[in-house]
Amino acid sequence: MFHVQHGCVLGKLSTEPARDRADLLAPPVVEALATWSVSDVLVAPIDPDLADTAAFCAAYDVGLDESANCVVVAGKREGVMRYAACVVLATTRADVNTVVRKLLDVRKASFAPMAEAVEVTGMEYGGITPIGLPSSWPILVDSRVAAAPYVVIGSGVRHSKIVIAGPALG
Repeated sequence: MFHVQHGCVLGKLSTEPARDRADLLAPPVVEALATWSVSDVLVAPIDPDLADTAAFCAAYDVGLDESANCVVVAGKREGVMRYAACVVLATTRADVNTVVRKLLDVRKASFAPMAEAVEVTGMEYGGITPIGLPSSWPILVDSRVAAAPYVVIGSGVRHSKIVIAGPALG
């Protein structure tokens, strides 16, 4: 298994162990990492105005195939909202209306609106990450993400990014 080196440099990102930098993580991410068995989770500060994938990748020299997005998908069944998270490389799209809809067992699934995604995750929009999401949610990780030696994902906030081995997300 690939291990991300502490203090590694990816593109223009300079990383540090995430557990040492709670100031760069959303509270749910800090809580999740405290009990997570994966040790090679790194974090790097970034300009929050460059948190969106295309701008981030261009500014920090990170390939779209090294960057993964976490999207929140919602659907309603019998008046109850159901959520799932999908983690896909920035070069691909989540199959919301087939795979995720069936998993949630709803008639229609769609991306959760920004305000709703922020409220239910406790994270900032543009920084949502699979680390620290509610434990009741299914988290679907695309096989290309899990096969990547490492990926850059959100940290729960817009002013940093996490670098983690793809297999650790799988």
